[in-house]
Amino acid sequence: MGFAPSKMQLTSSAFSAGGAIPARHTGEGEDVSPPLAWTDVPAGTQSFALICHDPDAPLVAANGTYGFGHWVLYDIPASVTSLSEGATEFTAGRNDFGKPGYNGPMPPNGHGPHHYYFWLLALKERPQLPPGLSQLELLQRIEPLVIGMNRLVGRYERR
Repeated sequence: MGFAPSKMQLTSSAFSAGGAIPARHTGEGEDVSPPLAWTDVPAGTQSFALICHDPDAPLVAANGTYGFGHWVLYDIPASVTSLSEGATEFTAGRNDFGKPGYNGPMPPNGHGPHHYYFWLLALKERPQLPPGLSQLELLQRIEPLVIGMNRLVGRYERR
């Protein structure tokens, strides 16, 4: 992926940067996506894409990807600056559970804390993409369109 630093900020009212993700937003709870909000969007942004990825999952796929994808969401208009808890609007990609939409943290018992990276990508176009793209498929298609990105990292551990 290209390098696209920006001043864009991504936050959640459910957890702080580096903080624990509440069980409500995990596979052990209600499994609803956390609320997210963003500011300082790059000039020229036409749409957004969002990914939640766990790089601590000890998995490597045949295609060379690693970790585990929990959420792929795209075709978010530039006028949108937040997602409510349990958001289902916009175009859902396919997470690594093989399902559309959000499925939250669920690391193996006793595996220690995992870090969940919620990546927000600002795009200079609003590409027409089909639903159901995987994280890798989405990134391959939007890479030349990314003009800014930032992340919010949360932690979760099953005991």
